[in-house]
Amino acid sequence: MLKRPAVWAWAMYDFANSAFTTLIVTFVYATYFTQAIAPDVIAGTVLWSRAVTISALLIAILAPLLGALADQGGYRKRFMFLMTVIAVGGSVMLYFPEPGDVLQALFWFVIANVAFEMGIVFYNAYLPDIATEGEIGKVSGFGWGLGYVGGLLALLLALVGFVNPDVAWFGFTHEAGANIRATNLLVAVWFGLFSIPPLLMLKDPPHPDRQPLTETIKATLRQLQTTLRSLRNYRQVARLLLARMIYNDGLITIFAFGGIYAAGTFGFTFQEIMIFGIVINIGAGVGAFIAGPIDDRRGGKWIIMVSIVGLIGATLLAMTATSKAMFWVAAILVGLLAGPNQAASRSLMGRFTPSHLKNEFFGFYAFSGKATAFLGPLMLGILTAMFQSQRAGIAIVAVLFAIGGWLLLGVDEAEGIQASGNA
Repeated sequence: MLKRPAVWAWAMYDFANSAFTTLIVTFVYATYFTQAIAPDVIAGTVLWSRAVTISALLIAILAPLLGALADQGGYRKRFMFLMTVIAVGGSVMLYFPEPGDVLQALFWFVIANVAFEMGIVFYNAYLPDIATEGEIGKVSGFGWGLGYVGGLLALLLALVGFVNPDVAWFGFTHEAGANIRATNLLVAVWFGLFSIPPLLMLKDPPHPDRQPLTETIKATLRQLQTTLRSLRNYRQVARLLLARMIYNDGLITIFAFGGIYAAGTFGFTFQEIMIFGIVINIGAGVGAFIAGPIDDRRGGKWIIMVSIVGLIGATLLAMTATSKAMFWVAAILVGLLAGPNQAASRSLMGRFTPSHLKNEFFGFYAFSGKATAFLGPLMLGILTAMFQSQRAGIAIVAVLFAIGGWLLLGVDEAEGIQASGNA
């Protein structure tokens, strides 16, 4: 199955876009913003949390609407291409803000981050097209694993070519952090280059003649209303989306603030942040590759529950760690468990998704990942400011995992697959 060209082409989009989330969202640019662009670390953490919050709200609004529009008008590949272009362009623009240019940096981050996440909506919707029900866990895990490989390689290039040298590749110096800001250009090239195979090779099913855009939009809004009402017929989808709405918020908060926390609380240098990111990506890739076949045997819900329990423990360890060594243990655990959690969530949604509503349901899937995604970063920022401590802020992550896991207990995987027609 994994030798099929469509699977490899599909997974290459994970390989491509992981440079964005690894270098910009998690390990390099987020840390650089708090350390160099913002007035100080605490203010930077609060400001970055606001940008992540705004991104999440925009994605929550746009994902179901554009997902339904893609279903109605057959625009899935066009939307995926457009969002990729915007994300790549936004990454380029992140090179230009220098220390003190707070609003400019946050503006371009929000633009690029929203486009990045929206591209994933349409990318995820291809999963049920290229994988059978019996192998969907393996294929989803393969994509996540390959994505972490991409993030790892991008981190290594950034470390060797831009962060470590006195004069970075292409002559970027350390003046005004030009060498660190140049990693955004690396993201743009990486994302754009490796997105070419999936954008060329993935095929959409034939679609009836398109209506005028205004009619398509009207039909989209009607379809959204119908789907919202019909979710009662797919009650396991609704339960999964509700649970993921909460536990994925915990993951988003970890990814958005992991590097910031390591630098602010444990004094990690940029070089240590890069090594930190490399280790986590290796762990996450290994975890995703291993969990895929187990997912197909034991089910996605089992994988998600095990990962949530482990993530709660890892978060508490990171929050109470008194040494870098203890924090490293927590970070490695997060890496090993985050990959399986994400891959199994996607595969479980694929199993629950009716074939005629792929884009729309994955639009709601993205909505569930972002509808409350402002809550974790917002609360982290509030708690950090209130107690003047990042440790206090990170406590919200464990709470989100616990609530999400409790809600997931109510999901019946067998019933969800039966209702979708994918049994």
